[in-house]
Amino acid sequence: MAEPGVDYGDIEAALARLDDPSVVRETPVERSTTLEGKTGAASVRLKMEHLQWTGSFKTRGAYNTIAKRVEEGDLDHVVAASAGNHAQGVALAATTLGVESTIVMPKTAPQAKVEATRGYGASVELVGRDFQAAMEFARELVGETDAEFIHAFDDPAIVAGQGTLGVEMCEDAPDIDTVIVPIGGGGLISGVATAFAEHSPGTRIVGVQAEGAATVADSLNKGEPVTLDSVDTIADGIATGGVSKLTLGIIDRHVDELVTVTNGQIADAILLLMERAKQVVEGAGAASVAALLGEDLDVTGESVMPLLCGGNLDMTMLRTVLIHALTRREQIIRLRVRIRDEPGRMDELSGVISDQGANIHAVRHDRAIDDLDVGEAYLVFEVETNGADHAARVVDAIAGRGYDVAVVNRTRSD
Repeated sequence: MAEPGVDYGDIEAALARLDDPSVVRETPVERSTTLEGKTGAASVRLKMEHLQWTGSFKTRGAYNTIAKRVEEGDLDHVVAASAGNHAQGVALAATTLGVESTIVMPKTAPQAKVEATRGYGASVELVGRDFQAAMEFARELVGETDAEFIHAFDDPAIVAGQGTLGVEMCEDAPDIDTVIVPIGGGGLISGVATAFAEHSPGTRIVGVQAEGAATVADSLNKGEPVTLDSVDTIADGIATGGVSKLTLGIIDRHVDELVTVTNGQIADAILLLMERAKQVVEGAGAASVAALLGEDLDVTGESVMPLLCGGNLDMTMLRTVLIHALTRREQIIRLRVRIRDEPGRMDELSGVISDQGANIHAVRHDRAIDDLDVGEAYLVFEVETNGADHAARVVDAIAGRGYDVAVVNRTRSD
């Protein structure tokens, strides 16, 4: 029996079902001269799919799948497992089509995504700590009811629905040289790549995975899907830990290149998009820009379209990302200064830091340290600066007063 696949006719059928701007809107494209300057690309056009109604592309596949099943027969109840974006897509699609929905999400799912899913009309079950645990429970739930399971990526109708975004990207930029697409379970890149194979087969398709959730390269080498027992990434939207046989086959046929990005690179991309593009994009959505800025992808002189596929960034995660990214830039530094433990030292050092125009966020004494002599202590300052050069001036000013000072949070490991 032939394996299920997706061809362009499936995407055309999905386009007909999604011909309703109240369900799926056409998202804009914006040029980024900042990214052009940083990468040497002739043109960088950001596809702003994070501005979709649910904050991600997932509504496309979910609506196409549920609408197709409604066309084929009675459908009263659907179940899905998701870390967040698929959850919202299924919830909106099901409610719009008059179908009951239950979404199983990990207990670690961002609260904003949980509340948004409930807001779109779904019942939400919080189970386990990762996508795999949520998936297992959702499968059990389907077995106990007459509900139908809506997989996040292992479904030709899901892939075809995501392919409508690829058609839109082709229409946005018919002359594009390279598109960069994040990969979780592979449904998005499978649909986009299938659309480009029809409309613009010469366009290079680059897939991006988070380093702590990367499985595609290994899966391609082994000729079958590889699943991770656990994942480690701030990009929860692509933290599936595996692809399916369906999506792996399409990736093998149509995707030209794969790269991985670290948590640090993703955090930097989120911050850059906020500062320069004025866009709030979640980790999965920013992965394409992280890849564009990385050293593994050469786009010199090319016209490039990174896909910003999700904008549901939890505020707690935003805070974590900002602190991490600002620390990497040395706009937040932690200084450890060895002092004689006597009155006036903190006041003196605070004055030195202030004179350099830096702002102290916090300070503490460390006395119970093995390498300190009797009567000595460390003062540890958390300081806000304008960047690496400013931080160096602060350190030099403190050292100029005769103090032993070190920046204790400086790292370049990622």
